[in-house]
Amino acid sequence: MFQKVMASFGQGGATVDARILDRHVRPGGTLRGEVLLTGGQVDQEVDSLGVTLLARVEHENNGNEPSVVDLPFQNVHLAGKEMVRAGAQIKVPFEVQMPWETPITTVFGKYLTGMAVGLQTNLNLSRTMVDPQDVDAVPIEPVPAQHRILDAMSRLGFQFHSATLVKERLDGADQQLPFFQEIKFAPSPNFAKMFHEVAVTFLARPRDVQVVLDVNKRVRVVKGGGLGGRGQCMLGMFVVEYAALGRTNWEQQIEGWLREVAKPRGIFD
Repeated sequence: MFQKVMASFGQGGATVDARILDRHVRPGGTLRGEVLLTGGQVDQEVDSLGVTLLARVEHENNGNEPSVVDLPFQNVHLAGKEMVRAGAQIKVPFEVQMPWETPITTVFGKYLTGMAVGLQTNLNLSRTMVDPQDVDAVPIEPVPAQHRILDAMSRLGFQFHSATLVKERLDGADQQLPFFQEIKFAPSPNFAKMFHEVAVTFLARPRDVQVVLDVNKRVRVVKGGGLGGRGQCMLGMFVVEYAALGRTNWEQQIEGWLREVAKPRGIFD
């Protein structure tokens, strides 16, 4: 009887452990794995078992400091209304279709600083006050078009320094998820006097990827007087078609647009 009471409070009850079988996955691809469900000290009824993709995103709070929230963006139901016997071990395979706009977390296996995208395994048990959960980091590599643009930024001398996820929508973009990723670069020596930083956002689709460049440009004079210590944000957007990826000199294209942005246009620029 004591064991049943403790299991109802989540102690000595069933547990879950997910194992990702793929070394990495790409946006638009399929993440494969399996969940090991281990019975506790007593028989328990499962209400539901599933996996959820979570992204840690920054969320604005009415002009205050942004807060950080874990936002679910893909769910897969695996099982429900089944009995797990005490001490039993059950393997449940799963496949998760990654949305095309899934943020990338690694490049050539190296994690991007600031990224937190994970697979959460949820086990809901009948008459249990604590629901066991398990979260595993997901290595998400860029698709070839994304990798080509990141390589172009590197070849132009821009240095990656951080990445973040923002719970907002980009004006004028075909955006499906309620957040987007910014991959931030320190400016190259050629642009260091003109830019604070350049952020790259990818909005991938089945046949192409929208690329958004967000430039934080140094301002020479601030309206109202004084030298410019803050930056002026300027957005540029272009589309990279997968089938035509190799037909364009992307270093030349990106540098050309950045040089246009760098040109002064008035006293406050």
